[in-house]
Amino acid sequence: MDGIALWAQAGFWGCVAGAALLLGAGAGYYIAVPQRLIAAIMAFGSGVLISALSFDLMDEAFRHGGFNATAAGFLGGAIVYTAANRILTSFGAKHRKRSTGRKPDEGSGMALAVGALMDGIPESIVIGLSLLKGGAVSIVTVAAIFLSNIPEGLSSAAGMKRAGHSARYIFIIWGGIALSSGAAALVGYTVFQHFSPEVIAATTAVAAGAILAMLADTMIPEAFEEAHDFAGLITVAGFLAAFALSKLGGA
Repeated sequence: MDGIALWAQAGFWGCVAGAALLLGAGAGYYIAVPQRLIAAIMAFGSGVLISALSFDLMDEAFRHGGFNATAAGFLGGAIVYTAANRILTSFGAKHRKRSTGRKPDEGSGMALAVGALMDGIPESIVIGLSLLKGGAVSIVTVAAIFLSNIPEGLSSAAGMKRAGHSARYIFIIWGGIALSSGAAALVGYTVFQHFSPEVIAATTAVAAGAILAMLADTMIPEAFEEAHDFAGLITVAGFLAAFALSKLGGA
């Protein structure tokens, strides 16, 4: 994408990652996707996310901001995510990245969408921040977020459909969230390029802490419940794929 302004690249890649929500929503509305396939996608995506937050996020945050800023941001992100997730749980959004046959309550579709927005904002900001370190987006990070968004869009759209919402309503909601992901990535690049390395490091670590808390709370348990003994192996495969991509110059 040489020749394209970096701010435009940030918005584009944020929309690409967010588009997975639309892809998942389409599958959830029109197709009966096997639960074990969803679980496999979640497990693989979890491994990719763990690799991305370990090497692309935490390592970069430490190198640019030092331990104190990184640790404060990491813990802060996990605390904020956990607090927000507890609130959303009361509205039926606890299992918004579910892989099992259990279905969300009919009234929880909008809460699931809000949960998707909550998950997507820090993830998308990181996409924009990745452009600050060398003018090239982290493909590993984009791929990780894309994979984690598919089951989220799938389960949420299915819940909205059962609640009686039309296809037009559902896809307007998810299209808006996908565009919000692009906007968050744009903000991550345009706003934070003016801040100190310590602030950027802390912000990156906040996203890493929120992502890891989300993985431990939703994606990994749900993937294991359906994939069982294969979940660990698939997660390792995802981690290795992302690690290889980052070390071979793909990030």
